[in-house]
Amino acid sequence: MDGTLGAGGHAAGLLAGSEPGGQLLGLDVDPQALGLARQKLAPFGERIWLKKASYTSLPGQLAELGWDSVDGILLDLGASSMQFDTPERGFSFLADGPLDMRFDPSNPLTAAEIINQWPEQELADLLFRYGEEPAARRIARAIVAARPVGGTRQLAAVIERGQPRRGPHHPATQTFQALRIAVNGELESVEKILPLAVQALGPGGRLAVISFHSLEDRLVKEYFRRESKDCICPPRQPICTCGHKASIKEITRRPITPTEAEINQNSRARSAKLRVAEKL
Repeated sequence: MDGTLGAGGHAAGLLAGSEPGGQLLGLDVDPQALGLARQKLAPFGERIWLKKASYTSLPGQLAELGWDSVDGILLDLGASSMQFDTPERGFSFLADGPLDMRFDPSNPLTAAEIINQWPEQELADLLFRYGEEPAARRIARAIVAARPVGGTRQLAAVIERGQPRRGPHHPATQTFQALRIAVNGELESVEKILPLAVQALGPGGRLAVISFHSLEDRLVKEYFRRESKDCICPPRQPICTCGHKASIKEITRRPITPTEAEINQNSRARSAKLRVAEKL
């Protein structure tokens, strides 16, 4: 199962690596991505099952196919290059577009609603929590004072006035990250899918998760650590009372990160971290 199908690049690799009989379920909430993936994966014919759905619907998707379990699950978290490179989707501050940022266009919540309607305190809390933005209060104050904010370039300019550039990264980077995470409920979805994915794996099956920022990676790391232990009682407790049994083993105690050659080929890979666990 490729739960973040995108344009189908990972899926094509999985299908090629599982020839001749491997089958793949590909899920994505983005209809633009699904259209591209269908074209890319067409040569694999009846070995693919593609669906517009969230990866959190995994149990229902497997039941619909009559699959008891799967041998592998891949999750490539966050926004895709295709989404960043499409200005009308509103993910990037490098081009002028609407304040949208939805993976799924049917999602009622947009970045415009958060930016132009949320109270200043709630906006600041969001920027601090999801963007880990130290200047969250100052940026929220600048945004509220500039309302209505009409597009991505205007928002980036407002943020830059409230938080001048320091270092190589644009001062809007963390704010745009926070908005995207909030609009799409990304962290909540990650928390939900991890136990569902482990449950869906057959013995020896593997779950591979690629994350691009610390909040996602922390959720994956902590889940893998916890579920690979037989006891999760507090360290100072002399006798185990939790009854917890390990369901996975960590294949990657430390995350796999991209090589210099991979970063040169794709600069957006520089912050990627891959963690893998195997079902016991």
